[in-house]
Amino acid sequence: MSTLDLTIVIPAKNDADRLGICLDAIGHDLASSVVIVDSESSDNTAEVAEAYGAELIQFRWDGMFPKKRNWFLRNHTPATKWVLFLDSDEILTDEFKAELRRTLPQSDCDGYWLRYTIYFLREELKYGYPLRKLALFRVGAGEYERIDEDRWSKLDMEIHEHPVIEGPVGELRSKIDHRDFRDVSHYIAKHNEYSSWEAHRFLRSLEQQTDHGKLTLKQKVKYRLVQSPFAGVVYFFGAYVMMRGFLDGKRGLAFALLKLGYFTQVYCKIRELRGQQPNANPRAAEPVRTAPQAGQPLEVS
Repeated sequence: MSTLDLTIVIPAKNDADRLGICLDAIGHDLASSVVIVDSESSDNTAEVAEAYGAELIQFRWDGMFPKKRNWFLRNHTPATKWVLFLDSDEILTDEFKAELRRTLPQSDCDGYWLRYTIYFLREELKYGYPLRKLALFRVGAGEYERIDEDRWSKLDMEIHEHPVIEGPVGELRSKIDHRDFRDVSHYIAKHNEYSSWEAHRFLRSLEQQTDHGKLTLKQKVKYRLVQSPFAGVVYFFGAYVMMRGFLDGKRGLAFALLKLGYFTQVYCKIRELRGQQPNANPRAAEPVRTAPQAGQPLEVS
């Protein structure tokens, strides 16, 4: 079976335990190239990559633009027609690989939204907001959003940014199995980093209104909601009631409550940062009183 004109890029940092499973699922006959972009891991991530035969590139972030994915696209542009960014805990299923083989050779799109499973407390959530990412696109068709941050967090890779693609964008229906089985402590610590980044990102987007048109509909909804202390409540109602998260039982309730807390964190951190700004206008911190319908999906991880 011939390989696709595709480079699969896996950003990694101390991911040796998960990377082998991810690489085994890809196989050796799907993509023309597999690249590991490593953040100077202290475990044997490099040895796992070498054993598989993947190309290994080291990355050191300086706290500014670009982060890992854009840095790779700019400094190690793939020679293939397509690039797929895959995390080390994301497993390509047989169904997804079959759909990929059917789609790419005859595609007239420049990018694709991909679907993912969501696990919480080591079991898959069947309901609530779906997880989608624009992680597959033609090389040269675009890159991830340019966000000129200044060490807002310790996140050296684009997380909530998305590729800005100029041409038509489609969607693949088969899911990638996102096997994130790390514990709740990791989840809370991760989302503490995310919320700090989101607060800085929101304030920067207000300063640079020219970038607002590049936001997806989900991002626009999210950044309108987080100006209100009710953002978490709106998310909870949408995920737990409108998207039937209650059908996942106690896990569904706990997950929705954690997300409620996450959006409340973002709101509080925005207020806190605004209070630290010189000559801050108190009225600028007042929440927006109108919000989109609760069923509108939000772009969260």
